[in-house]
Amino acid sequence: MTLHHFTPTRYYNTHGSHEPALRIQPGDTVITTTVDAMGQDERGESIAERPNPQTGPFYVEGAEPGDTLVVHLDSLTPNRLSGWSSQILAPSVLEPWYLPRLPWEVDRQDAAWHVDVAAGTASLVEPLGRLGNFTLPIKPMLGCFGVAPYGNQAISTMTSGQHGGNMDYRGFVAGVTAYFPVFVPGALFSLGDGHALQGDGEMSGSGIEISFEAQFTVDLRKGKRSSWPRGENDDYIFTCGNARPLDQAVQHASTEMMVWLNEDYGLNAREAAMVFGYCVEYDLGNMFDPAYTMVCKIPKRYLP
Repeated sequence: MTLHHFTPTRYYNTHGSHEPALRIQPGDTVITTTVDAMGQDERGESIAERPNPQTGPFYVEGAEPGDTLVVHLDSLTPNRLSGWSSQILAPSVLEPWYLPRLPWEVDRQDAAWHVDVAAGTASLVEPLGRLGNFTLPIKPMLGCFGVAPYGNQAISTMTSGQHGGNMDYRGFVAGVTAYFPVFVPGALFSLGDGHALQGDGEMSGSGIEISFEAQFTVDLRKGKRSSWPRGENDDYIFTCGNARPLDQAVQHASTEMMVWLNEDYGLNAREAAMVFGYCVEYDLGNMFDPAYTMVCKIPKRYLP
């Protein structure tokens, strides 16, 4: 088990079979940095192309198609004082008759935030308007991370799929363990798009976008096949379905959870249906980008 301090020099705007930035072993820990969604680093300087530049990819020795990559998010810490966010809502969340009232991209002006990690807050700097002293507790999360997809694809970091990607789920915070299907040798894991805070759905098309110092630890579940991203924290297991329309995302997440309950918890179809019928919770991930994200959650206290 080795601790790697990795300084990125190149970033990618797709998840794909890119040249590895670093080769690591199962059990290794990496401390690195990410730039924000526009490619700005900890000094606020633009050093990478948008959208959602990714740090990595990291080649995990021994990872093969049919395995599951385990990624424990040890810490996710904003590493600068300034963040930015959008001020418009996603057209997909509003009725068509209301859309002409929105300020469109030609009039877009991003909001500026002061992020105080020590205090655990983000304060709106401008525009204040009628919000006044708008200060919120931060909850740093990864908006976009995952592995290389199957079939030698290179998939934009603007969207998501079975490989993970731009899921923008506010539950991917420090302390969570994420699980990804392995589609190519080495898995080729990468991460980026840090948010100091974001509401469900990324309804405005952004969180409070900021660069990160990130620490993660990897492992492998050899021969353990999965189809969609999964996650686990102290209280829940959860699965992520990425698709459009939204009902298809629900189907992906729900089916992946059914498989998990059957294979790892030994529940048959009737028993799993009882858990779904009375214990399941659903969270909305990304509702802005080409593929929507739905998260299916089961409280651990109800599982054998």
